[in-house]
Amino acid sequence: MSGRRYLCGAWPAGLVAPLLLAGCASAPLEQASTLQSYDRLAEANGLVTRSRLRVDEAAIREAKTVQIVPTAFGAGTLRIPLNAAQRRLVANAVDRALCAGLSERFQVVGPGQPADLTIRALVTHVTPTDTLAVGASRGAAIAKMVLLPGVPVPVPRIPIGMGTLSLEAEALDLKGDQKAAMIWARGAHMIGSGRMAVEGDAYALASEFGYDFSRLLVTGRSPFGQLPALPSAHQISTSLGGAAASRACEAFGRNPGLAGFMGGQLGLPPGWTDKGAVAR
Repeated sequence: MSGRRYLCGAWPAGLVAPLLLAGCASAPLEQASTLQSYDRLAEANGLVTRSRLRVDEAAIREAKTVQIVPTAFGAGTLRIPLNAAQRRLVANAVDRALCAGLSERFQVVGPGQPADLTIRALVTHVTPTDTLAVGASRGAAIAKMVLLPGVPVPVPRIPIGMGTLSLEAEALDLKGDQKAAMIWARGAHMIGSGRMAVEGDAYALASEFGYDFSRLLVTGRSPFGQLPALPSAHQISTSLGGAAASRACEAFGRNPGLAGFMGGQLGLPPGWTDKGAVAR
């Protein structure tokens, strides 16, 4: 899973075809002026992810409990053509991935309870997915299955209208001091054929951000520039719809699991298989 988090332009030449190098959507590294501080944020990129971050490793390692403030969309995203339900689905995908990842080491507590760290994330930019382009990609994949059945040649996604997602997030201690922060941006790429929904790529990328920021806090180090690691038993369980280690994560609902995976393979809108957050 972590092996996919890399900057498009940094792919080693011997690993992928030049066509793939041009097949990544470019996501802006937005700064929305909502973080307590932007000082000492250092560039930390992966192969398809752009990021600037900082972390107080000593303070993070001392923390035992965390609280997640539900992710919001920034004022700069008001003109993006996502309706309220689609925005809630993307924001909740961020929170669900954050909670699952953080609960591997921290005790996640509910709203109003004291916590060593409070996590706040904000969506700063979204590029909607072009559903017609996704449909064309799906058609090409189906044509390949009909014309070349059994031939193990992947059909790359048409590199048009691919979505992007940018966020900024921070972790504050009990005094309100910033102990970790990250500005993050990533675009969809040609591997996979996407979902036929304007929020399709943003929804998928939301989970990737949640993974990256939770790893920053769990390890106290950048999640980028490391060798890919095998997923833990907890990661496998939550990805299949199992409960996270902290009961408070139930507020964000569970991963749609196999139904979500099949929906993604068929290109279905994420709302068809994801029930979203638990009603409060």
